[in-house]
Amino acid sequence: MTRLTAPALRRGLDILELLIDEDDGLRVPEITQRLDLPRATTHELVNTLVDRGYLDLSTETGRVTLGVKALRLGAGYERSLDLARVGRECAAEVAAACGETVQVVVRDAASAVFIVRIDSTHPIRLVSQVGSRLPASCTAGGKVLLSALPTAELDAVVPNNSTLQHMTPNSITTRKRLLADLDDVRERGWAEEFCESNEHVACVAAPVYDRLGVCVAAMSISVPILRWNDEQKERCVELVLCGAREMSQLLGAPATP
Repeated sequence: MTRLTAPALRRGLDILELLIDEDDGLRVPEITQRLDLPRATTHELVNTLVDRGYLDLSTETGRVTLGVKALRLGAGYERSLDLARVGRECAAEVAAACGETVQVVVRDAASAVFIVRIDSTHPIRLVSQVGSRLPASCTAGGKVLLSALPTAELDAVVPNNSTLQHMTPNSITTRKRLLADLDDVRERGWAEEFCESNEHVACVAAPVYDRLGVCVAAMSISVPILRWNDEQKERCVELVLCGAREMSQLLGAPATP
């Protein structure tokens, strides 16, 4: 079966692939010659890719090189290969130390998606599953991920005057309250929620960074409130920060002071 393809997109991808091994870049006439493209077409495609950040064009040399967006594409592929595997390894160590449910979550728009879960060893424990989605504003892990967003992106995810989805009477339902909570998360470096996604569960979470220093996930520890107290909370915060830091290191995150 013949697949329909978009010629302009194919040519744009040809340019990106051509530049992969060209450390010093190429000038537009060289790209035109190597790919046997019309000159005007090459200029249009290069300008579009430069405008979107996939290519950089030096005004001094006229050379075209791969841009930061191309790097982010590669990093995204790398995360898809490593994030769950590394997350399982690190979460298992944290779970062994605390005996509670440890999870790794990523963000999809305004939702927290669970990609790793290591069960508690206690008979009374959190019931959840990999692949489940919860409102990010209701979970400690989701708050970590929201707190890492640039202002413009956060505004797009949580618009002004928006009413947030709630799961329990303790859930955050207003943008104003959420923003105040996210400020606290940024200040202390970890997040918490108490009966906000489940009336019987407390949770703490810490950020996980990739090799570009971008927050790509959060590790969390969830504990039934019958076992929750100040001493348990302090211990879980220590463990989740340590686990998230180890996971970040395995993902190649830059060392922090």
